[in-house]
Amino acid sequence: MAKNTQYLCQQCGAVSPKWTGKCEACSAWNSIVEEQISIRPSHAKLARTANRIEFSSLADKKTEQIKERMLSGISEFDRVTGGGIVPGSVLLIGGDPGIGKSTLLLQLACRLSQNERQTVYISGEESADQVRIRGQRLGVVNTDIGLATSTNASEISETIRRTPQLELIIIDSIQTMYLPALDSSPGTVSQVRASAQELIYAAKENNTALIFVGHVTKDGAIAGPRVLEHMVDSVLHFEGDRSHHFRILRGIKNRFGATDEIGVFEMTSNGLNQISNPSELFLTERKNEVAGTAVFAAIEGSRPLLVEIEALVAHSSLATPRRNVVGWENSRLSMLTAVLETRCGMQLSGRDIFLNVAGGMKIQEPAADLAVAAALISSVTNRPLPNSSVFFGEIALSAQIRQVSQPEQRLKEAKKLGFQKAFLPKPIKSNDSNSGLVLSYSENLSDFIDILDGIS
Repeated sequence: MAKNTQYLCQQCGAVSPKWTGKCEACSAWNSIVEEQISIRPSHAKLARTANRIEFSSLADKKTEQIKERMLSGISEFDRVTGGGIVPGSVLLIGGDPGIGKSTLLLQLACRLSQNERQTVYISGEESADQVRIRGQRLGVVNTDIGLATSTNASEISETIRRTPQLELIIIDSIQTMYLPALDSSPGTVSQVRASAQELIYAAKENNTALIFVGHVTKDGAIAGPRVLEHMVDSVLHFEGDRSHHFRILRGIKNRFGATDEIGVFEMTSNGLNQISNPSELFLTERKNEVAGTAVFAAIEGSRPLLVEIEALVAHSSLATPRRNVVGWENSRLSMLTAVLETRCGMQLSGRDIFLNVAGGMKIQEPAADLAVAAALISSVTNRPLPNSSVFFGEIALSAQIRQVSQPEQRLKEAKKLGFQKAFLPKPIKSNDSNSGLVLSYSENLSDFIDILDGIS
């Protein structure tokens, strides 16, 4: 069969007619590589040998199998997946190197095996002895799971087809897999795409759940072609700062449940332990009467979560003041400081600003605006915020404080942890809340600053 040459970007999968130093699609440098492709028969020849598609009804009884999820026994993992693993589904888990992906999946495989689920763990990066060493450290070495080392996607797919009793197979990682029929090396766009397609087809044909481990780029995105995330049913991201012992499993995509759910784990010498009450854990080391700290009542998926936001505003000796942010969007901080300076007259342009979300959490929702503003105001005035208070609300460019979703759940979580007061946007309709907290409403940022001045 004749061969042809094409140039593919390893970051986004874009095809280029020739090699260039920079990809025109994603602007990545030195990501384009040359690959050999086979020239396939024409569409006319393929059409003459194609079969007719058979259709089925939407109310097919086979769909009842979707309801029979596999519970892993790790409740934080089951929460993120929407209540367990659906038979025949495909999950992709990405995360930074050393964050604990392989540890989590080995623990998951052993838990499912203890629940009499036939599970297989295939490693393409480590030898079987290396996986056993990790199993000894985790205390699961006596668990009956299938363990193998292979990078040949054709052999793995054939094993799935010949083992109908398999319920879960873990591939660590998809970037190490290859198909012998392709001339390119493992990890290239064509190999990752073709290997994943081969494995997914075999798993769905056998109704076997499949979990891929995916490498990430320096920007934190899952490496390989973007189509890989479209091919799978769920995309999970394992994140956290390796200097902290907390790990967050976040759902990015889920065809069988809600997205943006999170599971919280703690990394210990014996593996990952799940945290049932992360709010209490994140606030364990919090001290009152410290200027520049505020507690934000967040919502991650369906879970209310309280985290501490720390801000430090100091005079700068540099021509361009520093803006260092950990756990929040840098652009959001720039917008908020501009609103405080323009609308409220607070001088921040010539000062360094350092912002940190305690515990290694990453906050994405705009409801954190009011808590960040409160921490900044407290740091500038050097006055601690009221004790046992929580903050949430979105701030517009006009300095108006806007409503956020699920305020009742936020207030309920704050009350459960012993907080007494909440600062939040003024409701559009009269709200007779029975949260048990003292509620302080503000329509705009200037009113909020006046309220804080009156309290102190």
